[in-house]
Amino acid sequence: MPKKKYEEIVVIGAGPGGYTAAFRAADLGKNVTLVDKDPVLGGVCLNRGCIPSKALLHIAKVISEVDRLSKMGIRFGKPEIDINQVRDHKDKIIARLNKSIAQMAKARNVNTIKGTASFLSNSELSIKTENGTEKIIFDNCVIAAGSRALMLPGTPKNNPNILTSKTALELKNIPDTLLVIGGGIIGLELGQVYAVLGSNVTVVEFLPTLIPGVDKDIVKPLYQKLSKQFDDIILSSKVINITDNDNDTLLVTIENKDETLCKEFDKVLVAVGRKPNTDLLKIENTDIVVDENGFIPVNEYQRTTVENIYAIGDITGNPMLAHKATHEGKVAVEVAAGQPAVFDVQAIPSVVYTDPEIAWAGLTEIEAQEKGVAYKKGEFPWAASGRAIVIGASQGKTKILFEPNSNKILGVGIVGSGAGDLISEAVLALEMGADAEDLCLTIHPHPTLSETVGLAAEVFTGTITDLYLQKK
Repeated sequence: MPKKKYEEIVVIGAGPGGYTAAFRAADLGKNVTLVDKDPVLGGVCLNRGCIPSKALLHIAKVISEVDRLSKMGIRFGKPEIDINQVRDHKDKIIARLNKSIAQMAKARNVNTIKGTASFLSNSELSIKTENGTEKIIFDNCVIAAGSRALMLPGTPKNNPNILTSKTALELKNIPDTLLVIGGGIIGLELGQVYAVLGSNVTVVEFLPTLIPGVDKDIVKPLYQKLSKQFDDIILSSKVINITDNDNDTLLVTIENKDETLCKEFDKVLVAVGRKPNTDLLKIENTDIVVDENGFIPVNEYQRTTVENIYAIGDITGNPMLAHKATHEGKVAVEVAAGQPAVFDVQAIPSVVYTDPEIAWAGLTEIEAQEKGVAYKKGEFPWAASGRAIVIGASQGKTKILFEPNSNKILGVGIVGSGAGDLISEAVLALEMGADAEDLCLTIHPHPTLSETVGLAAEVFTGTITDLYLQKK
């Protein structure tokens, strides 16, 4: 018979949302159990996603910056890449953060269990561990079970040359040729890493643009950079077949409306999206409603259709972002603990950590046009920014959309060095209901890239002096 245990709050999944929920619940005086199938805490983000990819992207960016220095009169020799040391560096960062999270769990007396959780009812869980099975009866449960990479139908199984975002980050070797299927955030980030480390990279994207949903003018500087770094970028196309070759390579058939191509690659990275892990939880043993795509709908309190069960993060739907999950985790356990909390945000920022970076928050022009939302905009080209010119980032841009009558900020898009850091000011402005004048009257330090936010607002109000704009 499985051992029985009672717990006030159980959290399934120890990613950014899950461990945040567990730690916040413990801080509120609750007895908490945190369950995860991995031997270490941190989830996909820390162990197989956000952190390792950014460690590698930092290396790639520094290599690119060194190359740019040659145009400024500073030349180094061709970099020698020790892939084993690069991998060790990445793994040490992960291990350091794993240890930190484990220490925080211990300090808060959060009970952690390595095992797989599945529901028995609306108030019971079965936890399968290495030592057997135990049963937990809970008052409240937070589902933070995350998502996993989608694979293309018909993709050869158990082939080490077929990579996902997880196996690509293991960095076992650098292939001579790499095909990236999917021109979204994950595909472009990892594609750029492999390109800088020495692979000849080709990207295939089903839609006619890279990073679909992001304004074309914001993507354009990145597209121009990747066009030089990658062997090829094939848009409006799809991969219809991947087969094993006798020479340990992969033969890939790519189709579009004009032609069918057959190309050979050493490795293929599939980056076509992610699916929620709902199917691993035996959710059918509860009264939780799941939508047709496997996501769990929740209300503003992160509650599912079962009063005492909450869901957060990837498993609740897009955007699948760690910082969204973190905020949702706090809301869920605060509500469970009787605190006044609600997930009510004006904007959730998104960042592509390529070089150059892309970041946006709030309304995009694409969304505004699709929804029929009236807007006006102010744009500041980084070619007019002294700091951008100094660091070789003059291709960047800061764009702000405003409501035509009130001049309130509707959305912000930035492309260029450090865009992911710059977007925070935009998110705060959106949350505070700021307007164009608020940004214009905010004194930004000079010379910085952050002042491009204020300057974009000045373009909109017609008060800018850093550019000459002909009067209409």
